Amino acid sequence: MDDTTTPMAEPPSPDDPAPERAEVAAPTPPRRGFFRRHWLGTTLTTLLGLPVLVLTVWTVVALSWSYSTGKRAGYVQKMSRKGWLCKTWEGTLYTDIARGFRADSFVFTVRSDSLAHAIEALSGKRVAVDYQQHIGVPTSCFGDTEYFVVGVRALTE
Repeated sequence: MDDTTTPMAEPPSPDDPAPERAEVAAPTPPRRGFFRRHWLGTTLTTLLGLPVLVLTVWTVVALSWSYSTGKRAGYVQKMSRKGWLCKTWEGTLYTDIARGFRADSFVFTVRSDSLAHAIEALSGKRVAVDYQQHIGVPTSCFGDTEYFVVGVRALTE
């Protein structure tokens, strides 16, 4: 016999436990990335969702940040709820320079129903309104004007 040969393994005896066999895993198919599998859904979500997200953030910022605040005094001549889909309270306040003269009209929006009813109750009387100016509100769904009334009080003559 040649010295380079390896000895043969002995056959397993009946007393020995069963020899462990190495499990051979089936070859796995190459994994594709999430984007490659769902490219149409991801593209549509990006194209439709991104503008909606930008518009939502823009609206929230425009309605929460006030460009200016102030007061106006005069007579409320009109208060109405307007809109096809989004109903908003719109009003007109006529300011006066001297008794009997109308100098300017101030068109405003009211977001609160209770405040709108309070202004309606004071219609025709001299009032002072507190307002905030919100520039860049993207749609008229939040109001036709950029002036939002946040308070009202009756003035005595």
